[in-house]
Amino acid sequence: MSTLKSSALRTVDVARRAGYSVQQVRNLERDGVLPPATRSAAGYRIYGEIHLRSALAYRALAAGVGPVEAKRIVRSVHERPTSEVLALLDAAHARLDRERTDLKHAKEAASAISTEPIGDVRPSDSMGVSELAAALGVRPSTLRHWDAEGLAVPDRVPPRETRRYSPAQTRDARIVHQLRAAGYRIDQLRTLMPDLRHGQRSADVEAALAARDVSIAARSRALLDATVALGAVLAACRL
Repeated sequence: MSTLKSSALRTVDVARRAGYSVQQVRNLERDGVLPPATRSAAGYRIYGEIHLRSALAYRALAAGVGPVEAKRIVRSVHERPTSEVLALLDAAHARLDRERTDLKHAKEAASAISTEPIGDVRPSDSMGVSELAAALGVRPSTLRHWDAEGLAVPDRVPPRETRRYSPAQTRDARIVHQLRAAGYRIDQLRTLMPDLRHGQRSADVEAALAARDVSIAARSRALLDATVALGAVLAACRL
């Protein structure tokens, strides 16, 4: 009966079963994602089931956490103590959980903030850059960047042209903050914000946030699949 370490596989066998090219398999070995292959008398690589499982685990992980982090995690299975491997996996799950939380907040913000009534406004209701940055939990330079991009543009108060955010402009900044946390790019917001200020194109925002939800779910499933594959590799490496 073959084991993870005993089955003899050629490079092309691993490539076909893992869905990679022969060169990609060699690259994964070079990068430490696959442990070093043994060599035949003629110098050909001889892989085993552990190499195939490592390649499959990397493929699933890359879909869940991206290729750079996936390489780091699979390499750790071959090189690091089990506790460090588990810590990396825990961190990956925690990042996805934070993304889900941020997305939830963004959905709530997109449906509520853009329709908030702006009532009786007084000059004292406005906020400076530092005040608003502290309220949102961002750096003042972030607000200045959003200003330069036309996303949340404050008034300028002479004589020093100091930035002051009215309640409506503060609302813009809150919308941008939540949508950025949910994964919206600056170019997307540059297109959406003019209409969001007038309560329009809410369907576009909802559709984009729904797509983000689908993406997070897909990456969570990929991470689950990868965990199963990694468990087999981890067990074999510790035999």
